[in-house]
Amino acid sequence: MPDIESFLRAHQIDFQRFDHVAVFTCEEAERVLPPMPGSADTKNLFLRDKPGKRHILVSVGHKKQVDLKALSDVLGTKGLSFASPDRLMEYLKLTPGSVTLLGLMNDPEHRVEVVIDEELWRSEALRCHPLVNTATLVIPRDGIERFLQATGHSVRICDVPGRVEAVS
Repeated sequence: MPDIESFLRAHQIDFQRFDHVAVFTCEEAERVLPPMPGSADTKNLFLRDKPGKRHILVSVGHKKQVDLKALSDVLGTKGLSFASPDRLMEYLKLTPGSVTLLGLMNDPEHRVEVVIDEELWRSEALRCHPLVNTATLVIPRDGIERFLQATGHSVRICDVPGRVEAVS
């Protein structure tokens, strides 16, 4: 299996690499990552429907709290929940804390659906783990488009519903 940087270079996709300590959450990343101007912080959720037939990779801005019930309605499915670490490994060859759009390189059968929040999609560039959580790649949006084409994945761009925080 080719490494992700070789894959990106082979498909003429520009990126900048930033190495850092391992991060497992968006909050941790916010504290320890170096400045990466012009790029959007991302949060990636690997979800499954209740029957376990659909697996969906959802990318949103890192501060968005996704409303899974409302997203289930938008996607026409029932009972979206987080997929297990075993499913994450089976479908994308990733471990928790390393979920990334770039994991689609490991899904040649196109078993994983891709959803990107429209607000995130308007960003100039996205931050993506290069299949490990000890580095971040900044990839221009047109590079993400070329990556998705190269892996054969179609993407659904939509307004991913967010949870509304209760005001006390």
